[in-house]
Amino acid sequence: AFADVTRGALRLLLSGPTSSAGRPMPDGERPGPGGWNRIHLIVEDIAAEVARLRAAGLSFRNEIVTGPGGSQILLVDPSGNLVELFEPAESR
Repeated sequence: AFADVTRGALRLLLSGPTSSAGRPMPDGERPGPGGWNRIHLIVEDIAAEVARLRAAGLSFRNEIVTGPGGSQILLVDPSGNLVELFEPAESR
């Protein structure tokens, strides 16, 4: 299940445990109660952003995953916050 809720400039994306957000990471880690809470950044070209960030020394928790809504990848910032880069399907 997935829900996209907006109110004014606020947008909240909610993914259920059987959605793609419930998939484990390549190392086998699974989302805990509350899921993979993260900062969500929308990008126009996810492959280019990943290449740029990797060249700058950042590492990612997984590879790009593509589903009906778009493509996403996760990284951890220097403070330990989970960050998702997301390219909506309509921008491809």
